[in-house]
Amino acid sequence: MTSRELVEKYLQFFKEKGHSVIPSASLIPENDPTVLFTTAGMHPLVPYFLGEEHPAGKRLTNNQICLRTDDIDEVGDTTHHTFFEMLGNWSLGDYWKEESIKNSFEFLTEVLKINKDKLAITCFAGDEDAPKDTESAEIWKKLGIPEKRIYFLSKEDNWWGPAGETGPCGPDTEIFFETGEKSCSSNCRPGDNCGRFVEIWNNVFMQYAKTSEGKYIPLKQNNVDTGMGVDRTTAVLNGLADDYLVKDLWGEIILAIKEISGKDYEDETKAFRIIADHIRASVFLAAEGVIPGNKLQGYVLRRLIRRAVRWGKKLKIAKPFLEKVAQAVINSYKKAYPTLKEKEKEIIAVIKEEENKFSQTLEKGLKEIEKIGELDGKNAFFLYETYGFPLELTEEIALDRGQKINRKVFAEEFAKHKNLSKTASAGMFKGGLSDASEEVTQFHTTTHLLHAALRKVLGNHISQKGSNITSERLRFDFSHPEKLTEEQLKAVSDLINEQITKKLPVKVETMSLKEAKEKGALAFFGEKYGEKVKVYTIGNSNTDFFSKEVCGGPHVEDTSEIGRVRIIKQEKIGGGVVRIYIAKE
Repeated sequence: MTSRELVEKYLQFFKEKGHSVIPSASLIPENDPTVLFTTAGMHPLVPYFLGEEHPAGKRLTNNQICLRTDDIDEVGDTTHHTFFEMLGNWSLGDYWKEESIKNSFEFLTEVLKINKDKLAITCFAGDEDAPKDTESAEIWKKLGIPEKRIYFLSKEDNWWGPAGETGPCGPDTEIFFETGEKSCSSNCRPGDNCGRFVEIWNNVFMQYAKTSEGKYIPLKQNNVDTGMGVDRTTAVLNGLADDYLVKDLWGEIILAIKEISGKDYEDETKAFRIIADHIRASVFLAAEGVIPGNKLQGYVLRRLIRRAVRWGKKLKIAKPFLEKVAQAVINSYKKAYPTLKEKEKEIIAVIKEEENKFSQTLEKGLKEIEKIGELDGKNAFFLYETYGFPLELTEEIALDRGQKINRKVFAEEFAKHKNLSKTASAGMFKGGLSDASEEVTQFHTTTHLLHAALRKVLGNHISQKGSNITSERLRFDFSHPEKLTEEQLKAVSDLINEQITKKLPVKVETMSLKEAKEKGALAFFGEKYGEKVKVYTIGNSNTDFFSKEVCGGPHVEDTSEIGRVRIIKQEKIGGGVVRIYIAKE
């Protein structure tokens, strides 16, 4: 079975079960609710878990493109990926555990024809925050899964969320496929990562909200959130222990690397996998308009491209080569994602330019090495972090000098850096729409006022490119060739505060995207919207309004709830994009 056949069967199955098929959201979250990237199908749906009504109803399904960087250092094995597609189905306060588990079981055993004896299940063992999930275990038993193949594990294994520090979360039951690999021990179980059991589906019972105090309180409604990775499940269905052997996903990409390097995949699996994975992710990021840089999404794209180049050096590839790999990614995915073909020139240009920049940086690094007397572990890490020098390359140079790198010291420096990176990344999870606090809701509504004010002051070429909201401030990115003048900033600020003082009502309606646009609603994420959308109008009527936008919420009921705000900073972030920060007065 191909990956596309799996996707088609999945969506059709849940459509027949009364689920609306919704389009994949952007990799860059609209209003950036909790993270740099959309890391799971549930992220765009957070407001709806908290009680907002979804325009497509209470039962939803889709194939969501996702990107995760937490496990970037794990990429190179058979199953880890930075970019991936995730099939999901959701119940927003509708059905609960029994129907969810039965649907999963039916799809796996009747549609995909997986032998139930090959399935193993894990459930939440319970702790001081939530009880043991015996209900899910009993449902699995009734479906014919023997007790000996049902395992109860801790929160570390069988609890999902929240995506940030606060927000929706809950226990999950995970479904594993037994591959036939040897057990790692007499106590071998799903989750051991020894290869015997491979997780293929996760059903999350999102019934709690974690508060900023660390407490778990019941949500207004019980929600179901599921996820099935396309790469992994397609591999399992084809009897493959290596995701990268799935031909319709990776075949052309792996072949391109082979032709460029003159090496075989079987001999250089780690290098092939890292290059293939990172350039697949880079192509999709570039298609979203991300430009390599030193901050946020741009930093991740830069890191992925440069890491691919470094592993190309390990394969002894001397000349620029990423264009051919990127072209293979576009060819492999253009039918499922036509936008890749439409933006082919821009994507290739972004990747080529960054590859060329890095080649120059490597030259600078080689000159820097000439100035360093003793090449030790600390210097090796400095070269790795500053110039992207692989440890192996520095070791080769050290060997020529009769020196030796202490790998332990390098590892210690690397660990310090990794901890700092994790701490910095954790900051990206604070606030956002996931906590739906009063402050976040106020700032979210303020983004609508800001968007409208910018268009009135600067012109209708202004369009939102992204935003990030915390309880302390909002950050808003928009298309504009230059920073605003002091006069323009004041005009925008005055306009926003004028609407806040007017106590304008904030109303919501559900309609088709076509109707929303005809009524003057702003909608800059076109292909990412479903058939039905929610339109928020800030103003006294549908004809006399200050702002009208397609959005998911949450919002205040009238603008006076926001309180006066001020623009605290602006910056040019490249690519014709300006960033503005707003805080409370």
